[in-house]
Amino acid sequence: MLHYQIEFDDYRQHLIHVTLRFLADPTQVLSLPTWIPGSYLIREFSKHLESVKAYDEDGRLLQISKFEKNKWRLFNTDHELITVEYDVYAYDLSVRGAYVDQSRLYVNPACVCLGLDGQEDKAIEVEIFLPPELKHFQLATGLPHKSFVSGRYTLKAKDYAELIDAPFELAEQSRFSFEAAGIAHEFVISGKHAMNAARMQQDLEKICGTEIAMFGSAPFKNYTFMTMATGNSYGGLEHPNSTSLITPRDDLPQADELLEPSKEYQRFLGLCSHEYFHSWLVKFIRPENFANYNLNKEGYTSLLWIFEGFTSYYDDLILLRSGVINQESYVNLLKAQIERYLQNPGRTVQTVAESSFDAWVKFYRPDENTNNAGTSYYNKGCLVALCLDLGLRLRGSSLDALMRKLYENAQQGIQVSERTIFDLCRELTGQDWAEQINHLINTTDELPLDQLLPEFGFSFELKNEQALPFGLKVVDKPEGVLIQTARRDGAAAKVGLSANDVILAIDGLKASEKLLAKYVKQAGTYSVYAFRRDELMQFELQAAETSLTTVELKVEDQAKADKWLKA
Repeated sequence: MLHYQIEFDDYRQHLIHVTLRFLADPTQVLSLPTWIPGSYLIREFSKHLESVKAYDEDGRLLQISKFEKNKWRLFNTDHELITVEYDVYAYDLSVRGAYVDQSRLYVNPACVCLGLDGQEDKAIEVEIFLPPELKHFQLATGLPHKSFVSGRYTLKAKDYAELIDAPFELAEQSRFSFEAAGIAHEFVISGKHAMNAARMQQDLEKICGTEIAMFGSAPFKNYTFMTMATGNSYGGLEHPNSTSLITPRDDLPQADELLEPSKEYQRFLGLCSHEYFHSWLVKFIRPENFANYNLNKEGYTSLLWIFEGFTSYYDDLILLRSGVINQESYVNLLKAQIERYLQNPGRTVQTVAESSFDAWVKFYRPDENTNNAGTSYYNKGCLVALCLDLGLRLRGSSLDALMRKLYENAQQGIQVSERTIFDLCRELTGQDWAEQINHLINTTDELPLDQLLPEFGFSFELKNEQALPFGLKVVDKPEGVLIQTARRDGAAAKVGLSANDVILAIDGLKASEKLLAKYVKQAGTYSVYAFRRDELMQFELQAAETSLTTVELKVEDQAKADKWLKA
């Protein structure tokens, strides 16, 4: 068994002290993952490790050499009991890192616990020691755990893969427990908040029960929601039997929450639904090259449109099916997804399969050109799922049936390849789907929403609303009007104005958002002065607005709509 001891005595300096004890191989290599499962970006966690030292069983200092960015080597240590100690700087408030201060101790072991090459399958024990002043903190984790005395916890993991996919938090927490389909669930929240716990529990029970019922069973024996309430941070990361969430406290249910959740609370419920769904789709059903992660380098796949896109489709649909939101709210959520897609000019540049493959270099690193050059495998993947679901239903099946097939396959050890969706659609309908699916995922052609939604009782009408002056998204700053993005098809970009330019004056007047909106409606050409870096530039700009497409989406035939919405 590998033994980790984790201490937080220097939490004020945001440091975690780790002691690792193990029987070493003759030449033992230790490594830290470069990325965390579920978040496809090389994050270079090893940059936060400090003062790595090694000792033999008599306490003598050994030489430990770093030979790659995330790897260390020990020599001549065959079957010796070795101790390795180091500190980790932990001040990343996101769900993907580690964070410690006087209010919260949060650890993703992927960025804290060195692994041993060749010993990844060994059982693991983690002992956690809290400083005396923090002994009142409570523990939340998906790992099996015990508390022997106040301020000391022991966690168990069957192997290194399980350890690094199970974060834990110690903090002052509020919590409640419930059952869904006979499975124990726990919701834990830290941070300042005034959450209506009874309402949260009521809605989560419905969501979890609906998702388990859809698949027929769950790939976990218990489940933990870990939530951090903040002012405005937002995000989530899935794990096999837990999820780590961070949310604005205003998104939590209020004491006077209406029967129909507010838009803010709907957003948090959608996040819970999304990450919970990932327990099936991502953590259990995987791309075949993710059956065993290589955490030292990128794991490329063109299938994230399935794993994130399908999940994004179901997260809101589950809210409707569970009765947590009504049909009107769901239609508004779907309308917002469609408009997000139609208002993104990059949809004509990048396919959703390309977007999936490029996740490692693009999705987590957006810049001023992102909307011009790319599409989101979350957003377009969601609408691809919608098209597949409606198309399957017209042929006597459904995406629900396809999801259950994926689950059955994964239970038999068969994971998802490039051909899987093609093959399952053919199996479920007896028809060849190659042309339809290729059109959805490998081209930038518009999705056939206008053809499919009317088949299920919806009217679908596109409208062009004049919205972006000169094709610019801007914000007023003390120094002038800052250009945040410039659409390539906009009048401003065509004359050379670019993101990060600061417009000072237009037609001889001090620039403002209000003035830009006024001049764009007046015919003519205007002189615009702007700073790029520290250089003043002049542009001749012709009045022109860039229209943004909106959608009019209404249920016209409820009976037809029910054949889809009520599953």
